[in-house]
Amino acid sequence: MTTDSQLDLLSPVPDLGYARFLLADLHDDLHGKVARFRQLSDLSASLGSNGAMLTGGETTWAAWTEARTSFIHGNFVATVLLSQGLAEHMLASYLALGVNAEILPDRIGFQETLKRCLARNIISETDAADLRRLMSLRNPLSHYRSVDDPASLTRRVIDEQLGADEHLRRDATFAIAMAVRLLSLPAFRIGD
Repeated sequence: MTTDSQLDLLSPVPDLGYARFLLADLHDDLHGKVARFRQLSDLSASLGSNGAMLTGGETTWAAWTEARTSFIHGNFVATVLLSQGLAEHMLASYLALGVNAEILPDRIGFQETLKRCLARNIISETDAADLRRLMSLRNPLSHYRSVDDPASLTRRVIDEQLGADEHLRRDATFAIAMAVRLLSLPAFRIGD
């Protein structure tokens, strides 16, 4: 059995110390967090009056809620990764639903999902192009790219002389806007 004194031996920081760290973290960039929350709220006005249907079960729900929270708190890499995952799960799961359900492979690639969604008019060509852009933002964050690769964050910073934080903020803003746009499509809107 572990006693309180034994727990103190494992960590030099008492609970009150952790609470101070948490409060400091919550306070950092408070204005930015409020601005991003407001931005997300404004974007979400395009959702149906009763919200949106999140096909894809628990994975889609978790991706959506975590993407929103990540964006608000300035976790921009996570926002991009989660938004793209949300798109993949929502679109593929939508294809597998309903009267016109398609039998999908156990693992369907995103390009194939986009092709099938275009064929069924679930998304437009513009949506597909922007979803490919989202994928192109996510891939170099998920998979190693050398500094010579034009998609590498480091290469973008060097080429454009703009800080990594600004690139990531812009990428995340695009990603979360794309996620909301996807949820606002007629296939997913609920209500007016």
